[in-house]
Amino acid sequence: MKKSLIALSITAVLLSACGDNKPTSVAETKTAKSEQSNTQAAQKAELGSFGVDLSARNEAVKPGDDFFMYASGTWYDNYEMPADKTRFGAFTALAERSEKQVKEIIDDVTSRSDLNADEQMIADFYNSYMDTETINKLGLSPIQATLDEIAAASSIKDITKIFGASWLNGTTSPIGGGMWFNRLDADKYEMSIGAGGLGMPDRSYYLEESERFTKTRAAYVAHIAEMLAFAKVENAEQKAQAILALETKIAEGHWPREKRRNRDLTLNQIKRTELSSAYPNFDWETYFSETGYQVPQVNISQPEPIKAMIALLNNEDINVWKDYMVYHTLKNNASYLPEDVYAANFKFYGTELSGQIQAKPRWKRAVSQMSGTESLGFAIGKVYVARYFPESSKQQMADLVDNLRKALGERITGLEWMSEETKVNAQEKLAAFNPKIGYPDVWQSFDGLTISSTDLMGNLQNLRKFFRKDSVAKELEKTDRNRWGMTPQRVNAYYNSSFNEIVFPAAILQPPFFDPNADPAVNYGGIGAVIGHEMGHGFDDQGSKSDAKGVQRNWWTDQDREAFDAKADALAAQYSQYEPIPGNFVNGRNSLGENIGDVGGLAMAYHAYKLSLNGKEAPVIDGVTGDQRFFLAWAQVWKEKRTEKSMLSQLKGGTHAPGRFRAQAPRNHDAWYKAFDVKEGDELYLAPEERVRIW
Repeated sequence: MKKSLIALSITAVLLSACGDNKPTSVAETKTAKSEQSNTQAAQKAELGSFGVDLSARNEAVKPGDDFFMYASGTWYDNYEMPADKTRFGAFTALAERSEKQVKEIIDDVTSRSDLNADEQMIADFYNSYMDTETINKLGLSPIQATLDEIAAASSIKDITKIFGASWLNGTTSPIGGGMWFNRLDADKYEMSIGAGGLGMPDRSYYLEESERFTKTRAAYVAHIAEMLAFAKVENAEQKAQAILALETKIAEGHWPREKRRNRDLTLNQIKRTELSSAYPNFDWETYFSETGYQVPQVNISQPEPIKAMIALLNNEDINVWKDYMVYHTLKNNASYLPEDVYAANFKFYGTELSGQIQAKPRWKRAVSQMSGTESLGFAIGKVYVARYFPESSKQQMADLVDNLRKALGERITGLEWMSEETKVNAQEKLAAFNPKIGYPDVWQSFDGLTISSTDLMGNLQNLRKFFRKDSVAKELEKTDRNRWGMTPQRVNAYYNSSFNEIVFPAAILQPPFFDPNADPAVNYGGIGAVIGHEMGHGFDDQGSKSDAKGVQRNWWTDQDREAFDAKADALAAQYSQYEPIPGNFVNGRNSLGENIGDVGGLAMAYHAYKLSLNGKEAPVIDGVTGDQRFFLAWAQVWKEKRTEKSMLSQLKGGTHAPGRFRAQAPRNHDAWYKAFDVKEGDELYLAPEERVRIW
């Protein structure tokens, strides 16, 4: 959650055009008011009698042995994973609700003729996505121009040009970049450039010598060959082996994930005119000419890996690079090509890598594509908010944020390990937090975008061009602090260190995270801890390297930083002991920012909950105390079931610990021990001096 609760990686900023915050249609407003009235009339928590599903518990499990299974074990033991899922839990259930709501919006739009411009684009894009007859008939023709350009490439310059245009053609480049914020001046944009280019989730899939990964690599080669065959590439199996060998060299040049998240190592600003001398043997001007960007300064986030990618580009057989690009063009565009291409792609990426048995229905894939920030997500989100997000929830959320801010302020004041000098800077940063709740104050404008009901690939390219053109137009202007990195219908949240902002889309403000009719302990243990988590990212091992204005600088005394790092090291070691799959552990260092967010966010939320009681004792409801309700709400937020392959992908490629272990975060909090009578000898028991107390 450095940036989000699940797995958001915002690597490129889209400097999007914005329009006025206009109301939706009268019919939509009436629908929204009606649904809000019905919700308010119910006045009953959605889950159980007070906001927690007590039937999900397995009371045969001691809370101190496995708090995840105690809170959700009956559900876990009885839930059967749907064939089109690799993971299911509280997040997934809420995401499905949002997905169905978006589908209702699309169904309404496609059934009407009196559409405004945005609604017409929604209808046309959806119809083009669902028109499988046309898509199947077109074959590979929608990407033929790119395949022809690859076939005609005869020099490294030609290859570099195609890499530079990967944003448009959908291929993959070992050197990639996008506009982001200048980490030393958040009022300016700069291009951030890093190393990529892999087809599997992480370098470990290429480099680890275990039977599991050996089989996966063999399956990958077979998959590449099958995909190349669609483009009638000769000697496909031999070329697939060469592509794997090339990607293995790319993986060897990459930094491990835990190193890539170190902000001290990834801040390497350089004038664009100096790139050729600092990173020679790469045609930077040809690369940039395809992107359109003129920004005079860039940040090389991974210096050594970039040099390694340049060496590979110059030393490897150009024909292997061409085959590599053909494969990645097919793979990256498979969702928009004939169904047999998609099925072949799914067989590897869905089933082999994640354990997913069946592909999602096409309408779900359409909704997912359309809901992104680089698609029509904000056009849909505007209607979504009017229909499904009551303004009362926004105000209650704002109050919760204020309470969490107050709680963290008191906690900072009381820290024994931090000096007064550093506390002043910490309080200044806390006071400067900018919360964004529900939806943007200024909505995305789509003026100038053309969408057809019969040309899916054309629509995708028009979207890419639309957002890139607007981004290029604004790259030298002051940064837009109204922009959102998520659409309102996204079930997630994030922290943006450059703007020092915490962002909570409307869709996450529903049970089990937030329910206006739930007991306060539940809301503090759910959305309250989420708020604390995102605040905690401003003070985790990397977010704490930026100040109140979003500038990356050291605002700590050396002694205070050393004390903080010792706590962070202890938490990394604690999570690294979790072993979800035999021989495969949680990477406590790579997930450290998220774990600090969880442990610290819980502490803030519990403190705020106690403040909300004004010194009174919370009532016992259905035999459950207030403190128990608080911690149960937290644990049930993280209830999940997933395939083993999905778990492995999370361990190797994700920045978050699996939900089972996020649910165990309360073991670092004294109140949890008292609430559930956890004693020495219980499996989760930590001696008081071993409990990590951060923020």
